[in-house]
Amino acid sequence: MAMKSAASREPFHLSMLFNDIRYRARSIQVIAFIMLVLAAAWLVDNTIHNLAALGKNFSFGFLWSTAGYDISPHAIEYSSTSTHARAAIVGLLNTLIVAAMACVTATVLGVLAGVLRLSNNWIVARLMTVYVESFRNVPALLWIVVVAAIMSQAMPTPSAFRGDNPTASMVLWGSVAITNRGIYLPVPDFSRSLGQGSGTFGALDLNYAAILGALALSLLAHRSLVRHAQRIQSASGQRPATWWKSLCVFALPMIALLYALGFHLEYPALKGLNFTGGLLLRNSFIALWIGLSVYSGAFIAENVRSGILAISRGQTEAAHALGLSPGRTMRLVILPQALRIIVPPLISQYLDITKNTSLGLAVGYMDLRSTLGGITINQTGRELEAMLLMMLIYVSISLTISCVMNVYNSRVRLQER
Repeated sequence: MAMKSAASREPFHLSMLFNDIRYRARSIQVIAFIMLVLAAAWLVDNTIHNLAALGKNFSFGFLWSTAGYDISPHAIEYSSTSTHARAAIVGLLNTLIVAAMACVTATVLGVLAGVLRLSNNWIVARLMTVYVESFRNVPALLWIVVVAAIMSQAMPTPSAFRGDNPTASMVLWGSVAITNRGIYLPVPDFSRSLGQGSGTFGALDLNYAAILGALALSLLAHRSLVRHAQRIQSASGQRPATWWKSLCVFALPMIALLYALGFHLEYPALKGLNFTGGLLLRNSFIALWIGLSVYSGAFIAENVRSGILAISRGQTEAAHALGLSPGRTMRLVILPQALRIIVPPLISQYLDITKNTSLGLAVGYMDLRSTLGGITINQTGRELEAMLLMMLIYVSISLTISCVMNVYNSRVRLQER
């Protein structure tokens, strides 16, 4: 205690910043921060001088000039007379759409492959092993190009569907046409309309807004039913059946609304040299979607398999002793416990899928990389501004995915005492 009191009374001098353990760590951190700021300032100053030497300035004003190029597909209103900012938004939406769909299909495929790879059936387990080892050891770009080649070369042309003796026919009761230009699907349509509303990104169809509103209200009603059932279970020990009430809450309002709007499907029809009507999934979109799904699904399968193997075999034996079937044991006992191991690496796979959507440039898919990071740069010459903006967007998307998945992970992880 006497030594400690003497050290605290010692007068401060500069050498203590590095010799005294009370100040050393903070001194090093301050010096590192100052060096980082100086390096950033030098980089910014050097960039400004280089731009000035080229006769350029740092400005994002190019975003409000006319784009002058078409984008297909586009989820919101867009034309060649729109601005580069709107073109970037269209590309961003295309990126988010294909990323979301690839995440869903890759997860489904990965979970199935991971579970089946542990199957007692030798053939099934070996087939899943071949899938995993084949697809994860080949670059994603190659799978995207392979799918694009299959769609464009092996699928029939629209003219093959016409004539008295067509060489190709539509599938699913004549509702879907698979061609070398893409896949034509039925699209929802309405006989009566609630009109159009003005939105940030263009006209808003009030029919779809009403459907989303009805779905949101049904979700709230479903949550109320579940909470009511939980309260009854806590009070009496008996949980009432809520499945039929939830089914009615979701189905009846939606059916009534769709009937009032005159809901029907618009089917694609061959007219002239091509199909008209319906929804066209272009080859570029299909190639990117399927390529990313099968590639990332192989990695997710290994995550699922490792998570299942990490659970003690005694859990399975106990579930079987209680009379649970193998399927229910996996669904109710093993997978819920394995999620705490599966979810963290699953976040990385979702991030990789989102970033790998930029590979759509190889097959002509107009995503964020092809619009803002491609054509816009070529037309405006604003490489630095466009790249910085694109990097900021990708970082924002990645941080959002990480945040959402981390919240989900905290909810499903085991609560330890």
